[in-house]
Amino acid sequence: MADCLFCSIIAGTTPAQIVLETPEIVGFLDIRPVFKGHTLIVPREHVPTMVEMTDELLVPLFGMARSVASAVRTAFDAQGSFVAVNNVVSQSVPHLHVHVVPRTKGDGLRGFFWPRTKYADDSEAAEYAGKLKAALAGQ
Repeated sequence: MADCLFCSIIAGTTPAQIVLETPEIVGFLDIRPVFKGHTLIVPREHVPTMVEMTDELLVPLFGMARSVASAVRTAFDAQGSFVAVNNVVSQSVPHLHVHVVPRTKGDGLRGFFWPRTKYADDSEAAEYAGKLKAALAGQ
């Protein structure tokens, strides 16, 4: 879809820190992460919300979310992760995406209030992407 930010990232016309790619799925760092390492897992096919997702995408999408949820523990010394999908409400980009956010006890995240942070620069974002890629490769 021409006006979709995530489709543009998938097509390579908008830069992103890509951490994984399969024939069906792409994962990249959120540019406004809740915590550094916050990753978005998206289908290559433009699907607006989970409601429109086909059964064929279910396993690749959530299988990759599971892999990233495991990898963030290794990559960032996280104790766990927060995994979420918004459908329409609070969905800033209307392309299905699964948030995988590294978590540690006492990190300050409460309920569904997601304070955002920024990477210092592209180099720091690339460093986080590299750590996650390495952890995914080691699975």
